[in-house]
Amino acid sequence: MQCERIVTVGVRDGLHARPATQFVKLAKQFGSTIEVGCRGVRANAKSSVKLMLLGIKEREEITLHAVGEDAAHAVERLAAFIVTEDAGLEIQRDAAPRMAEPESAPLAPPRPPTAPAGTPASRGTALGPAHPFFPPPLTEMSRAIVGAEIEQHVEAYRAAVVEVGEILQRRRNGLHMHPEDAEIIEALIDVARDVELAQATEQLIRSGLDATASVLRAGTELSDAFAAVEDPYIRARAEDIRTITRRIALRLLGREEATLTGLPPGAIVLADELGILDLAEADLSAVGGIVCRQGTVNSHIAIMARAHGIPLVVGCTIGADRLKEARQVALDGATGDVHIDPEPDLVARIESTLADERDERVRLEAYRLVEPMTRTGRRIEVAANLGSPKEIAAAQAAGAMGVGLLRTEFLFMERRSPPDENEQMQVYRRFAEAFAPHPVIVRTLDVGGDKPVPGVPFPKEENPFLGWRGVRLCLDRPELFKPQIRALLRAATIGNIKVMVPMISDVGEVHRVRQLIEECRAELDREGLAHGRFDLGIMMETPACALLADELAGEVAFFSIGTNDLTQYVMAADRLNPRVAALNRADHPAVLRAIRLICEAAGKAGIPVGICGEAAANLDLIPTFIGFGVTELSMSPGAILRAKKCVTEIG
Repeated sequence: MQCERIVTVGVRDGLHARPATQFVKLAKQFGSTIEVGCRGVRANAKSSVKLMLLGIKEREEITLHAVGEDAAHAVERLAAFIVTEDAGLEIQRDAAPRMAEPESAPLAPPRPPTAPAGTPASRGTALGPAHPFFPPPLTEMSRAIVGAEIEQHVEAYRAAVVEVGEILQRRRNGLHMHPEDAEIIEALIDVARDVELAQATEQLIRSGLDATASVLRAGTELSDAFAAVEDPYIRARAEDIRTITRRIALRLLGREEATLTGLPPGAIVLADELGILDLAEADLSAVGGIVCRQGTVNSHIAIMARAHGIPLVVGCTIGADRLKEARQVALDGATGDVHIDPEPDLVARIESTLADERDERVRLEAYRLVEPMTRTGRRIEVAANLGSPKEIAAAQAAGAMGVGLLRTEFLFMERRSPPDENEQMQVYRRFAEAFAPHPVIVRTLDVGGDKPVPGVPFPKEENPFLGWRGVRLCLDRPELFKPQIRALLRAATIGNIKVMVPMISDVGEVHRVRQLIEECRAELDREGLAHGRFDLGIMMETPACALLADELAGEVAFFSIGTNDLTQYVMAADRLNPRVAALNRADHPAVLRAIRLICEAAGKAGIPVGICGEAAANLDLIPTFIGFGVTELSMSPGAILRAKKCVTEIG
């Protein structure tokens, strides 16, 4: 059987390393031969290396082609992944339990033209002892092999790949591994086991080149191919290829890699290029900052540094010999300034800046357990937007007052069939127990033509954002919707579950949802299954909702304003289209007027109203929203402390 489908990529920033890794993992679940075509070039969908080299961008059109018994199902599942904005990116958006760095002043007055500097890659100021890290390079010293040696070298190469994969897997499964770091290492594991890398290496071995030289040569050719790609995210993956092939070569040689062990507290690591494994194996609490002569802001090192709040400068112009001799280093990850053995007056200024930053962090930390009130005595809930159980710890660490938006799509998207009622119930209970007594507001399934789910055939729609999605789909497919309602009713025995329905445009839709809830409650009564009650609210994200807010307020227990969709619908500007990005802003007068209408209706009806779109974390807009009558703000965990502080400063 053959199956082919043209799909528009919805994955944010396209198929770079992590989404490509997840896409390949999904493709490998199927027995069919699967290829991805883009701009006239095809690649093996089960090779993350070749997939990334296609440089597939967001909003680009690709072709999925499969041949085999499960071809149709494979194409359906992969298409569902491709059109999903957050596919493979859940950790990147919400999970990092870190505090945004305060704005820092430059390390010194405007620098002279000769001042050494690099490219800022992770914010923060650092001053500490230098720790040069310059492992000896691995150069290709090839020797010819013949006869039985060839198969011996093939087997040795395969064994080295297995060993490196096992080492990476142990690192990935470490008890204290940060979720975002784990996702990055998982991408490296996929590179190590990549079929294209293996084929290229084994082909060189069979041509008579020894295993070590073969893997280094294959790695160089692949890394050069990545470095030549225009897209910066893809180009940055050249570093990953070099990291992996070096580790495999070292295993073949029976040598251990140099490590960043025994770092003094606050050490500034100086290197030509740092691999993600070098940093993953270090005691990150001892790393004060990093300076690299190579690298980009899109490298995995940069992503990891930002996740841990480690200042980083890449592309530093200081020579390696000078870095190796350094005793003390100052750097500013916001400006790219790097100073080797700085003068006493500069050290004094840096220490003052660091003290201010520490004070700011301490001041923000004081808001972790605060339930903020404005100066006039209005209590505002500041909650978290979550889309996976892996994000619970980050939200708790950030002081979230519950969950203002629990996206349930993660339960449905990356699987062959929808989750059953019991599985859903257990997940909802887990969230409710984790945040009790604070509320957990669960958004019912919000999928449609732009992000389909397996088992639900979707018609081709010219504009899926205006089509069969959200509550419209759920009401038409009660066999999909009722198990979720039943699971939520059963989880509601914890006492803090609330439920909101997306894409409401008509009061009749609310009535139909309530009817289904009552049907499910009656079924659970007959079956003798324990269940509770939950407040029912709705997402206010369509212009119709804003215009009917007075009528809708009498039908539900709360409103939650989804500013992302509300903005794009009010402004008729696709939020994924860069050409109309200037129109797609929540502070536009038309959008603010719609939000005000919603808040006024909620106030008259005496029901709470929250905001769970990206605008909820906008410090400039928070006072306006609260002035309108908003009672809850829900956002990514990393923004919570600053939002709490902002609330307490509102008169």
